[in-house]
Amino acid sequence: MLKSQENFNIQKKLTFVILLLFLIKLTAWYFTNSVAILTDALEYTINIISGFIGLYSLYLSSLPKDRNHPYGHGKVEFLSATVEGTLMIVSGFVIIYEAINNLKHPHILQRLDHGIYLVGFTGIINYVVGYFSIKSGKKNNSLALIATGKHMQSDTYATLGIVIGLILIYFTNYTWIDSAVAFLFSLIIIVAGYKILRTSIAGIMDEADEELLAKMVKHCEANRRENWIDLHNLRFIKYGGTLHLDCHLTIPWFFNIHEGHLEVDELEKIVKDNFGDSVELMVHTDGCLDFSCKICDKKECPMRKHEFVKKVEWTVDNVSLNNKHRIE
Repeated sequence: MLKSQENFNIQKKLTFVILLLFLIKLTAWYFTNSVAILTDALEYTINIISGFIGLYSLYLSSLPKDRNHPYGHGKVEFLSATVEGTLMIVSGFVIIYEAINNLKHPHILQRLDHGIYLVGFTGIINYVVGYFSIKSGKKNNSLALIATGKHMQSDTYATLGIVIGLILIYFTNYTWIDSAVAFLFSLIIIVAGYKILRTSIAGIMDEADEELLAKMVKHCEANRRENWIDLHNLRFIKYGGTLHLDCHLTIPWFFNIHEGHLEVDELEKIVKDNFGDSVELMVHTDGCLDFSCKICDKKECPMRKHEFVKKVEWTVDNVSLNNKHRIE
């Protein structure tokens, strides 16, 4: 819950920054009458809407578990990111429409130097704040913060193109560049929106996060204990900033309940040392069977029935398999 509250506080600050940048972009449009800047400001209204949606979703995800939501409220972050990605795609097409309309009916541009300075400033702030948002989102497993950060950084690239376009117009007086720039960077916004939408749908569908899974398996393998004969049937799902992981851990069959529980506690500690308290583990302990001797390198095991053959290194490709199938 602490990370969920932290994510909520970060999103509040991001929303305030987004509102401030929006006002600066409107000021730049007022000075220049540029359709590229107008469409940039129009696209930024999506940031404002998304910011408030993300803020509300992080508020919900920070709520404690209850009877109706035993796994917490974190899944709402995926819905927030879905809305944000969809709005980005829609705004991209609106910008394309405005760019084409401006080619047919060009606007008279003015005071471009003011627009260049103001829009350039918003671009720098956008990138820095977006970077911070993505970094915080990855640290706390918050898709809402990651989506907001990526959205802001995609705006930065669009802003850079707009600034370049304004500079070219300033020196050449070719006003069609205004529409060309708006059209080009609307495509960037559409692509960025699609990526956010794709990620959010993957989260709703509980699609495996291969990168996170690989990181977790590698960490468990590096800190493996002698009594951990095998790890298998490992899987996890995301609920906002919380990860729910379950797996089967094979330990010596002659361990009593207390000894087995200590091994599970050790595994939980190792995982949380690297991933924090945002991880919840559900570990099923399996007692080793005769075939387990072939992959067990436990020294001086009093119950060994077969010679040790080889140690199975835990990888993403094999931890999701059934224990017996892995060995055969």
